[in-house]
Amino acid sequence: MDSNQIKELASYVHHAEKEKCEVEKITAHLYPGLTIEEAYYVQEELIRQKLEEGFNIIGPKMGITSEAKMRQMNVNDPIYGYVFDYMVINDGDSISLVNYIHPKVEPEIGFILEKDLEGPEVTALDVLQATAYVFPAIEIIDSRYENFNFTLPDVIADNTSARGAVFGTYLRKPDELELDVVGVTLSINGEIRSLGAGAAVLGHPANSVARLANMLSRKGEKLKAGQPILTGGITEAIRLAAGDFVTAKLGGLGDVSFFVKE
Repeated sequence: MDSNQIKELASYVHHAEKEKCEVEKITAHLYPGLTIEEAYYVQEELIRQKLEEGFNIIGPKMGITSEAKMRQMNVNDPIYGYVFDYMVINDGDSISLVNYIHPKVEPEIGFILEKDLEGPEVTALDVLQATAYVFPAIEIIDSRYENFNFTLPDVIADNTSARGAVFGTYLRKPDELELDVVGVTLSINGEIRSLGAGAAVLGHPANSVARLANMLSRKGEKLKAGQPILTGGITEAIRLAAGDFVTAKLGGLGDVSFFVKE
């Protein structure tokens, strides 16, 4: 894959996000042989294009953090992407569906480090010792591909479907909670739609942060203090509709919510 192809594919998914339109997945016809390594090259170019447009990275996010899902997809690592400033929604605020294609939500546990973490041998204990706070969050995923139909390289190239993040304002020290047994409910209009626990994320959400640090180290990068890190969905992702009031409750971590307008 040459630099022109990388730019073309990054522009393809970038344009789809900006125009809020579904497109055929990259591996269907544009580049059927796309590998995971090549997909990250496309993602890097996509990130570069967004930065060039004046947007800023808020922090990284993890995806495919279920051990069962990783086995199903025959991969050894989760995947990662980035949340940008234009994606952030204040807790209790609202979004408009006209700004999305087919959004879904999933509750997550977020981490904020008090010191940088650099791989390649970061452990969950290292993460917990380096963490200033954990917090409740909701991620909005909005794949640019038709019917949320994609392969792993497709979704990596598309910045792991990132489109929104609602960060809760209740911060806790990580040693105040057993994060693997934190119970989570995702409710829409007061009705519980999905349940889970922190252990759904690689056995413990600190494992997700450790894996991210170690994956980034392969590119000579590190996790930075002060950046919010989304560790991965705890429940299944639920599709949004106009009029929805979305609430995630995380035991001991508090609530986070937002409203969906037309």
